[in-house]
Parts: sequence; C-alpha cells; structure tokens
Amino acid sequence: MDPLSEVLSLLKLRSYLSGGFDANGDWAVQFGAHDGIKFHAVLHGRCWVLVEGVPDPVKVSEGECFLLAAGKPFRLASNLAVEPVDVRTLLPQVHDGRVVTYNGGGEFLSIGGYFTLADGQADLLLSMLPPLVHVREEPNRATLRWCVERMRQELSDVQPGEFIVAQQLATLVLVEVLRLHLSNERRESVGWLFALSDKRMRAAIDAMHASPGRRWTLQTMAEQAAMSRTTFALRFKETVGLSPMEYLTRWRMMLAAERLTHSRDSVSEIGLALGYESDKSFSTAFKRVMNCSPRQYSRQQKAGTSDANVALRPQ
Repeated sequence: MDPLSEVLSLLKLRSYLSGGFDANGDWAVQFGAHDGIKFHAVLHGRCWVLVEGVPDPVKVSEGECFLLAAGKPFRLASNLAVEPVDVRTLLPQVHDGRVVTYNGGGEFLSIGGYFTLADGQADLLLSMLPPLVHVREEPNRATLRWCVERMRQELSDVQPGEFIVAQQLATLVLVEVLRLHLSNERRESVGWLFALSDKRMRAAIDAMHASPGRRWTLQTMAEQAAMSRTTFALRFKETVGLSPMEYLTRWRMMLAAERLTHSRDSVSEIGLALGYESDKSFSTAFKRVMNCSPRQYSRQQKAGTSDANVALRPQ
C-alpha cells in the first residue's frame, strides 16, 4: 500500500453524500462550521465561494469542485451582494430528503458531501491542506467527472446499496482532488503529502512505510533515494519539514497507536515489531510523540477519553 493510502486508512476515513442544492435567481446561503472535510461539485451553473478567514472569494463553474478542509463557516452565492440565508432554514424544503431547493431551482445545481476522520489524528491530513482547494475543469479530469456524474445519478435514482456506492464514489473524489492538488502545488510547499510528488523522497517514504520495523539508518534511507547521506538528509528536511528519523518515528507511533487501540498485542510485541529492542526505548519514543506512555494511551482509548494527537508535520 502506498503512503497516501496508508494514511487515509489509518485516519479511518468515512465519507457521506449529504445531498444537493438547487437554486434559481440571485441567492446566497450561509453554512456553519463543520468537522472533517466538506466537498461540493457544481453540476450546472456557477457560484461564488467565500470561506471565513480566506480574503478573496473563489468563482466555481460548472464541472468544477472544491474541498473545504479547515472546518470554517462558508457561503455559497450567485451574487456576493445578496444577504445570505442560513442553510438550516431551507432544510424543511428538501426534496425527497436529498435536494435543498431555493427560489424554485433550475439555474444552479451542486452536490456535496463530507468526510469524517479518526479522532486525534485528523490533523495529519488537514494540516497539509489550505482552507479551500479549488479543482478547475480540465480535459484530462475524466475520472473526477465520472465520479461526480455517478454521484448525481445515485442522488436522483435510489437503488439498493446506495450508501456504499456513494461512500466509495466520494472517497474516489477526495483521492482525485488530493492528487490534482499535489500536481498543481508549488514546489516550495513543505510536508509529507507534498514530498510524495518528489520521486526520490517518495522512494524513501515508500520504503519506510513498507518496513517500519527495519533497523533504519540515515545511510540505508539515503540508499532508497539513491542519494548521499548528507544530500538526502538536507533534501528530506527541506521537503518534508522533519528529519528522516523524526519522520520514521512519527510514522511508527501512528502505527503503534492504531495497534494499541484495535489489537490485542502487548506493548512489547508492538514495540518489537516497530524496531524497538526494549520496552523502555519504545515507551520513551512513544511518550515523546504522544505525550503519554503506550499503556496510558491504550487505557485512554479503551475508555474513549484520549485526546492524543500524532501529526507528520513540523512542530
């Protein structure tokens, strides 16, 4: 499994298709704060998107979509001069429990949904994304267009298994948008997500993800990237924002947290599988990253009270 897939799997990504919005004339609708990631795809017409904290509105046209990753309140509008109405006041007008209709509908149509992420680790992905990711219509976006069209069909024609189909389609939309965001992002962007677009850094990250329990050294990591130790260490820090060993430790701790929560393996077994020769060395590394011992973390998770957080990003 590649690093992006592994991270999304560990984040326990869950996607939900929340419905459509059908509007006519001049309109503006205010949406409140939200958890996780929201997305909208414009099927017909165009609108402005204004996100709290983002200085400039963005115009989104037919065939385009956008992600909202910061959980900030936002506004959709045909005209920014129009006084917005709260989307909650429109919910009684939902058609067939799926589509919110405003001013009779007919000129603008979008579909939207959201993704929830595992508690305590969502920052692993969200910290890498701007509050608003706008994906424009381009000829080579066939996969994204197909997903959106299939989502529209699921929205309009109820079929058995619709929830699973919609969930998988929404997940495909998220992955496609992340891929496009990576390919279009400036090279100076820093973080594990952006490092995946650098072939040499990705080779090293792939190897660490594939064998987290290996007795890694800076030299063996550099060999994966076909670089000298010094050049690799400098380039990795510049690209990822962490040293290679810091990145490896944080990845190991994410895996450890997952196994402490969802397996019956002992602390010793988990530490040994992740390359630590003693409970003490594993516990020291875990506490440095997670701010609690492995046993404390396990108890907190089972009690449902953990607020620990791991993030593969600079501190």
